[in-house]
Parts: sequence; C-alpha cells; structure tokens
Amino acid sequence: MDKNLENWTDQAIAFATTYGLKVIAAILIWIVGSWIIKKIIKGARNLMDKSGYEESLKKFLLNLLSAILKILLVITLLGTLGVPTTQFAAIIAAAGLAIGLALQGSLGNFAGGILIMIFKPIKIGDFIEAQGVSGTVKEIEIFTTKLNTTDNKEVIIPNGALSNGNIINYSTEDTRRVDFTFGVGYDSDIKKTKEVIYGVVSAHPLVLKDPAIAINVSELASSSINFFTRAWVKKEDYWAVKFDVIEQTKEALDAAGIDIPYPHQVEIQKKG
Repeated sequence: MDKNLENWTDQAIAFATTYGLKVIAAILIWIVGSWIIKKIIKGARNLMDKSGYEESLKKFLLNLLSAILKILLVITLLGTLGVPTTQFAAIIAAAGLAIGLALQGSLGNFAGGILIMIFKPIKIGDFIEAQGVSGTVKEIEIFTTKLNTTDNKEVIIPNGALSNGNIINYSTEDTRRVDFTFGVGYDSDIKKTKEVIYGVVSAHPLVLKDPAIAINVSELASSSINFFTRAWVKKEDYWAVKFDVIEQTKEALDAAGIDIPYPHQVEIQKKG
C-alpha cells in the first residue's frame, strides 16, 4: 500500500512538474497578452479618432481587431498547454472559407461599406444620385446606405453596388450651374431675345454675378431658334432659380411680343 501511494505521489509530482509549469506559463501569457491587446486596441482607437473614421466603421474595426487578437491569444495558450494547434487552425480556416462562400454577396457589400467610410466619396447630408435614384444621404452603415428622396421616401442601396457604380454628388461644391433652353420663333429678333432673357436672369437676386451669365444660340431647330442659357447659383438655391427663371422668362417673352412656338392641331372639316 505504501508502495502504491509512493508511486501515485511520484506520478502526481511528475504531472505537476510537467503541466503545472505549463499552466503557470499559460496564465502569465493570458495576463500579458490581454494587457497587450488592450494597448493595441487603445492605440488603434486613437489613430482612428485622429483620422476621422466614421463611428460605425471605427466600432466595427475595433471589435474585429479585438476578436482576431483574442483568437490568436487562445491558440497561443493551447500551444503552451501542449494541445495540437495545427488541426485547430485548419478548422478555423475551413469555417472561414465556408462562411465566406455563403455570404459572398454580403461580403461584397461589407467591403463596399468599408471603402465608402474610408475614402468618403459621400457623407451624411449630401444630396447624391446613384443606382438610378437621387436623394439626401441619411445613414451610412456597414452593408447599406440609406437615402431620403425629395418626396420623403427611404431608399436603401447595397454598399457593394454603390461603391462600384457612378456617384453624382451635388453637395461637394458650393456652387452649381443652372442650364436653360428657351426656344423662340424664326421671326424673332435674336438680339432682342437675348436681351429679354438676360434681363430676367440677371435680375434674379439668387443668381451669382461671377461666373458671368452666358446666352448663346445653341440650335436652329425645325420650328424654333433655341437659346442655351447658363447661370451660376449657390447649391442650395438651384431649384428656386430654376423654377423662377423659367416662369419669369415666359412672361417676359410674351410681354416683348416674342413668339414661343408650339405644336398646332388643325381640325379639317369634311364636306358633306
């Protein structure tokens, strides 16, 4: 009995000597590794704050970085304890591949969201045109971007399509050019027509003086002489000027006796 006890004691000591040191080493690695991870996350957060990252992107990237570092720490701990990590790493890689194939479309939208948030072709509050719709950017998320249309409808665009397509951003510049085309009859005096149009456009209080207003004959159409008119305005005044000038020019041309051609339908009466 004493011999069995002695053997058991020897085995316990050998086990404690072999694995106790590994357990202690693993505990130390966990403490030091957790401290290092916190420092890395803190440094990454400060760097993102200085770079002006979007809050949603910053939070996602920090969580992703934290998860990756913790997985690496766990694998290191398992290796320290003598657990084979090759198969464990292979299982993680296979699971990652399977998830990637299953979520291929979502990953494309995710990558698009990352690109949009990093390069910032658009931001919240911008009025844009993309994927056949136009509206004000309401929210930029990891997978989708939300727009509010001018008639207050919400449009959700996948970030993959948005980042790979053309984006027209009307809010980037402070000014916009308003283009008009006015057609008058062939009997109209070109010089007088230009004067009437210029008088209306230049008198509008929201039209900028610089760049200068441009009025040119753009086309001799089948039934009209077309005048292409350009004026510059602040971006927020675009639609107000557009609607005002069209209405006021029609009234001014009528008052000046300048004909605006339009299709006529002539009714032919049959003789009985």
